Amino acid sequence: MPAHVSTLQLIGMAALTLATVAWAVVVTRLLRRNRREALAWHAARAALPAFPHQLKPAPSRETVELTPAEQDAFAGLVRRLGGRSGRRGH
Repeated sequence: MPAHVSTLQLIGMAALTLATVAWAVVVTRLLRRNRREALAWHAARAALPAFPHQLKPAPSRETVELTPAEQDAFAGLVRRLGGRSGRRGH
């Protein structure tokens, strides 16, 4: 026992060391248990037949050519919905 350290300080250091070791053991066990539960949850979720894996790719994008009359009608609709009608004078 060092001469400059009191008995109470040594007891306190031993208690803190013991508490640290106990905390580390508890945290390690909790993390291991949670990891096992997470793995079991993922395995059970993958086995659910209600959620089949999507094997088909998404449908391709489609384009449609508009006639000039349809383009004019669409432009008029956009102007009207945007609040920029020619009658207001804005």
